[in-house]
Amino acid sequence: MSAADLVIAAAVSLLAGVINSIAGGGSLILFPTLVALGLPTVAANVTNSVSQWPGYLGGMLGFRREYAGQRGRLVRLGVVAVLGGTAGSVLLLTTPSEAFDVVVPVLVLLASLLLAVQPLLTRRLRDRDDGAVRDPWWLYVALFLATVYGGYFGGALGVILVGVLGTALHRLALANALKSALSAVTATVTLVVFGLFGPIAWEVVAVAAPASLVGGFTGARIASRIPATPLRVLIVAFGVAVSVYLFTRI
Repeated sequence: MSAADLVIAAAVSLLAGVINSIAGGGSLILFPTLVALGLPTVAANVTNSVSQWPGYLGGMLGFRREYAGQRGRLVRLGVVAVLGGTAGSVLLLTTPSEAFDVVVPVLVLLASLLLAVQPLLTRRLRDRDDGAVRDPWWLYVALFLATVYGGYFGGALGVILVGVLGTALHRLALANALKSALSAVTATVTLVVFGLFGPIAWEVVAVAAPASLVGGFTGARIASRIPATPLRVLIVAFGVAVSVYLFTRI
């Protein structure tokens, strides 16, 4: 990539970090930007995943108080996330890139729609927040499938995790905290698998990862000052447009 391309990648990664902190959905702008800059879709996907890894760690630190007394649950769910993230990452790298090209427009559209209904989902979970914390058996199955998706693509993974965890545990604050930890676990798995075997554009990661970290920190500081709803509408509209564009490329 040229120096100008790297500057664009860093700027968009910074914006994606801000968006992830405020409304979620940063992948929906960084991934198509990397494709537009000339990366093949699989390479853009794995580079996007690795570049946003620092932001997940920042989110984990922000919820550290919520993890008190949750060590056993974090270990159990973390093991499932490692297995699911590994399966999704390996699936991405072992299936033909043409298959990903066919599937990715659907995944982008799905992520956009999930982001659109996130406020409704959050409101419903908050209404039924009754303090129940026992893990139902199906939580582990749903979490495995969610993290397989996260390892394979990952757009709007946080929305899926909040839905699964909130429905299972009936505690929205705890679901949000566990979502950040499990997203970080899944992202770490993809970092290792993609770092060893994936077609990563490391020059992009070198500029995008620090920008994502700064963006995530900045977004957390200004989140209360920026209305999330208009930003979410713009991201969803952009994601749908990207999905339509990717469908036309098949």
